[in-house]
Amino acid sequence: MALVLLAVGACPPFDLDNFAQAQTVVRPSARAACPPLLDRKAPRLQDDAPQDLCQFSGKVLLIVNTASYCGYTGQYEGLEALHKRYSGRGLVVLGFPSNDFGQQEPGSAKQIADLCFNTYGVAFPMFAKTVVAGPGADPLFAELARASGSPPKWNFHKWLVGRDGKVVAAYPSAVEPLDPRLLRDVERTVTR
Repeated sequence: MALVLLAVGACPPFDLDNFAQAQTVVRPSARAACPPLLDRKAPRLQDDAPQDLCQFSGKVLLIVNTASYCGYTGQYEGLEALHKRYSGRGLVVLGFPSNDFGQQEPGSAKQIADLCFNTYGVAFPMFAKTVVAGPGADPLFAELARASGSPPKWNFHKWLVGRDGKVVAAYPSAVEPLDPRLLRDVERTVTR
């Protein structure tokens, strides 16, 4: 009996809530379908709340680093048109404002959101200002650059990601969202 009391005394009290949370975290099937590229969180533009990118697993993604005061800022219209045109077939455009090139995204989250939503009618997901280039690049963008061999050289660089979470193609800033090459690649990718 003393041995049992000693063993019980050495254990912390059982906490059913912590046990349930631990089971949720340990369960391998919960994130098994999430490709490594998307297995991360990114803060949303509108409220800085962490957004799990795994929610986009199985979708075709066009990931874009954006800026409010760039010669390419008008591409927001084309990105929104592309998003609307293909969203029913599984395409999601993801925008990540960045101040890395030419200091063309100096504003606050509210200022960026106002420009995106009020000026360009952007309805696709937008995330908080993100470092997309150089040694301090966000891990998502470091992986996009590595996987594509195409790091961003300016604002509005685009990466097309297949449903499997692998990079299909990358497009420099000058390639418009409705460019025939990009449309052809999107069409092929959403049909797979």
